[in-house]
Amino acid sequence: MTPATGFSSASRVLFVLAAFIIVVAGMRAAESLMVTFLLSSFFAIICAPPFIFMQKKGVPAWLSLICVVIVVCLLQLLLMTIVTTSVSDFSKDLPSYQERINALTGDVFSLFAKWGLDIPQDSLKANFDPSAIFKLAVSALGNLGAVLSNSFLIILTVIFMLFEGTSLPAKLHRAFGADSRHMEHIERFLNTVKQYMTIKTVISLATGLMIYLWLLILGVDYPLLWALLAFLFNFVPNIGSIIAAVPTVLLALIQLGPLSALLVAGGYMAANMIMGNIIEPRFMGKGLGLSTLVVFLSLVFWGWVFGPVGMLLSVPLTMLLKIAFESSQETEWISILMGPDIDETKK
Repeated sequence: MTPATGFSSASRVLFVLAAFIIVVAGMRAAESLMVTFLLSSFFAIICAPPFIFMQKKGVPAWLSLICVVIVVCLLQLLLMTIVTTSVSDFSKDLPSYQERINALTGDVFSLFAKWGLDIPQDSLKANFDPSAIFKLAVSALGNLGAVLSNSFLIILTVIFMLFEGTSLPAKLHRAFGADSRHMEHIERFLNTVKQYMTIKTVISLATGLMIYLWLLILGVDYPLLWALLAFLFNFVPNIGSIIAAVPTVLLALIQLGPLSALLVAGGYMAANMIMGNIIEPRFMGKGLGLSTLVVFLSLVFWGWVFGPVGMLLSVPLTMLLKIAFESSQETEWISILMGPDIDETKK
């Protein structure tokens, strides 16, 4: 009887699936710790370019780190202030908004009844509650605020990541060799990740600012809250702008009327067309995109693993996987399958 020299293809697939399930189960079990670590990594990747830039200009490492940490603390404090105050005030006004929604839906049912359409109101209200959109937005931002409140651990992790990031290239060169193929893939991966996260963050900030100014002009309640939601969901391409716009348009409808709701929807469309279809491809390139199906599946998967914060981080996490697959010829085919339509990238 000859001993087996290896595993069959089916066995290897089963082993990979088993390992994947174990890893996902571990991430779910350590959700609170993983979310804090991921947010810290997010801050560290964004802060790395200015940290390295100041050092290249002759600023000492300790002074560069202090400047970066102060900026991170201020941003974290700003986000926490916006989330806690806006979400708290909006939660107090939520019952009144629910009453207006019920009155509006009652008017719609009455209009349908005049047209001779008999709609089962009780079953429809039981299965479709428009006010649940507000609750979902408040829940997502509330969870983000709870994670950001753990400021000491986040700042400490960012500090260690930045210090480790400066010595990481030298360690990688020594481990794999300067001319190693692995080193080439790792450097390409790290550079692409920094480029993607930096450009995406700047574009998301610009999108949130445009939404804030437009809502402020129209007089929609809590413009800062909805601008923050637009900033966060701008990291989710294709469907993120729709998710962020739905509660704002609904609020404008019950607060100001149909015309204002249309103007709000038009403002969201204009902001995302300018930033997403003109400016972002110019600086980032369409090759770093994801297919709409992958975006939706990543939203569901990471939201299931890490909760509402996982939904906000879903596309950056999936984008990191795509960049990692793209950095190696052996896994480049996976990156192509995760990317946008081939015809779109050729335009």
